[in-house]
Amino acid sequence: MRINKNVIVVFILLLMIGSKTQAQSNPEKPIRLAISGMTHGHISFILGRKDKKDFQLVGVYEPNADLAQRLAKQYKFDPKLIYHNLENMLEQVKPEAVVAFGSVFEHLATVEACAPRGINVMVEKPLATTIEHAKRMVELAEKNHIHLLTDFETSWYPTTEKSFQLVNDSNYIGNIKKVVVHDGHQGPKEIGCEKEFLDWLTDPVQNGGGALIDFGCYGANLMTYLMKGEAPVSVTAVTRQLKPEIYPKVDDEATIIVSYPNAQCIIQASWNWPFGRKDMEIYGDSGYIVAVNNKEMRMRKGTMQAEQTKHIASRNNAAYEDPFCYFADVISGKIKMTSYDPYSLTNNFIVVQILDAARESAKTGKTVILKK
Repeated sequence: MRINKNVIVVFILLLMIGSKTQAQSNPEKPIRLAISGMTHGHISFILGRKDKKDFQLVGVYEPNADLAQRLAKQYKFDPKLIYHNLENMLEQVKPEAVVAFGSVFEHLATVEACAPRGINVMVEKPLATTIEHAKRMVELAEKNHIHLLTDFETSWYPTTEKSFQLVNDSNYIGNIKKVVVHDGHQGPKEIGCEKEFLDWLTDPVQNGGGALIDFGCYGANLMTYLMKGEAPVSVTAVTRQLKPEIYPKVDDEATIIVSYPNAQCIIQASWNWPFGRKDMEIYGDSGYIVAVNNKEMRMRKGTMQAEQTKHIASRNNAAYEDPFCYFADVISGKIKMTSYDPYSLTNNFIVVQILDAARESAKTGKTVILKK
C-alpha cells in the first residue's frame, strides 16, 4: 500500500498546530491567593507586586473596614474582594494559599481556619507569640498536610544565601564559634509606622513583646539556619525600656545570648539606634564573614597576614529574592525546603523557643535551659 507523502506532511502539521494550540490554551494557572489581615506594615510586599503572574488575589479578610477600603484605593484592587469574616471569605473564594498580615497573635487563628481546609499559609515573622501557639500551629500543619512558612526579610538577602554557602558548603571559616547579629532601627513610631501597625506592634499580647520579638527573631532564624536546625542548650537575655514614654508596655532594647555545645550567638535587637541596620558577623576557627547588609560582605581567612576581602553578593547568590515566588514554588512542588530552611516550620518553631526563653530569662534574670 502506497501512502501519499503530501498526506503525511499535512498530518504532521496538523498535529503540531493542535499541540501548540493545546499548550497555549492551558497555561500554568496562577495560585488562588487570599490575604488574612492587613494591619502589618509589610502588606505592601504582596499588594505591590501586580506584575507577577504566580498568584491571583481572590479575597482579602480585614475587620477594619476603613483600612481595607483605604488599601484597596491605594493599591487598586477590587473592593468586592474584601471580607470582614475570615471563615466566610475562605468558604466563598476557596483559596489555595493564604498570606497573613495581621498581628503575630492572630497567626494561630489564621492557621486554625486554613489548615483543616487544606490551605497553605505563609505568615510574617515570627511564627507565633508563644510556644503554646507555635505547638498548636505545628500540630495543625502536620495533621492537615499543609505548608506553613514564615517570611523574614533577611531570608531573601543574597548575603544570607552566600554566607550559608561559605559556611556550610565551602567550609570557608571552619567550625562556627560565634555569630553576632544586629537588627534594629530608631523605633516603629519614630520611623512612621501606621497607627494600625503600631497599635499591635507595641502590645505585649498581640506582638508578644517589643524589640525582643520584633527584631530578636531575625537572629534566632539566621542562627538556626547556619546551625542546620540544631537547637540551642540555653538562652540568656536582658531587656531595657529606654523610652517608656513612647513604649510603656514593652521592651525597646534587647540582648540575647544563645548557647550551643560548641558555639554562641549574640543577638542585639533595638528600637533605639540612630540608623536602621540588619547585619551579621560569623566567626569560625579559621576565618570570619561579615554580611554588612543585603549585598555587601567582608571576609577574611587563613594566616595572620591574610587580608580582608570585600564581596558583593549578586542575585545569582540567592535562590529567591521574592518570598512569594518562593511560596508559590513550594506549593507547586518545584522546590523542597530543608528542615532548617529560613522559611521552614522546624526552623521557626526553634525561633519561637528561643524568643520564649529569652522573654522568660529577661523577666527572671536567670539563664533558661532548653529541654530536648
